[in-house]
Amino acid sequence: MGYAALEFYKIRHKKIFLMIVFLLCIELFWAFMSGSISLSRDPDAVSWEVIITIIAQMNGLFLPILTAVIVSRICDMEHKGNTWKMLMAASVKREQIYAAKYICACSLILFVIVLQLVAIVVFCQSKSLTSPIPWELLVQTAMGTLVTSMAVIALQQWISLAVPNQAFALCLGMLGGFIGITASLFPGMVRHFFIWSYYNELSPIVMKYINSSVVYVTQGLSFPFVGGLLLFSVLLYAVGNFYICRKEV
Repeated sequence: MGYAALEFYKIRHKKIFLMIVFLLCIELFWAFMSGSISLSRDPDAVSWEVIITIIAQMNGLFLPILTAVIVSRICDMEHKGNTWKMLMAASVKREQIYAAKYICACSLILFVIVLQLVAIVVFCQSKSLTSPIPWELLVQTAMGTLVTSMAVIALQQWISLAVPNQAFALCLGMLGGFIGITASLFPGMVRHFFIWSYYNELSPIVMKYINSSVVYVTQGLSFPFVGGLLLFSVLLYAVGNFYICRKEV
């Protein structure tokens, strides 16, 4: 954990928290505006389900981009400062630095997810809902988002450390955002191959059209998908770590 704390110390002047708040505010504004419009058209709709579904869809667009920005800022200093040789001279193993960067990025994304949950509760409570807060659905939403983000972070960190030009990693994040927001249009067998699609795929609530009307169906968290995505995250992390640790500096 000491190396993870060092990573946080190194990014203190990178304005990462400012970028997180900026992109999160855009996402939440968009989501809550869409939710308000949906609720005004259908006052009988349950607000919790509407907002959770919209947030899951917006996460498919915004979180891949935000993750790419965060990971790029964390990893870019090793390229610009050429600090790998200094770290090795100080008897710091690359595996430790790789793990510290991953923990740092995951912690920041977890911070984003917590802020999202707080914003959802505040928004829905402001609508004077009589129904209780669905903590189980909120926790499942957070778990699905975090598990998906762990896989995306593992991929982005591998690319950001392997390629000095961070434009490539940022382009990958934008491509992931495009896939994440449009993945529901793909056939099931196709979208399951894209990790960014799981922001929406692991949502405990799905939106369906039945008899020309929108219905929100609670399906719960798909634990087989969660387990498979966790294993894939471990694989991406292991392959990226292996490659970076054996790369010449």
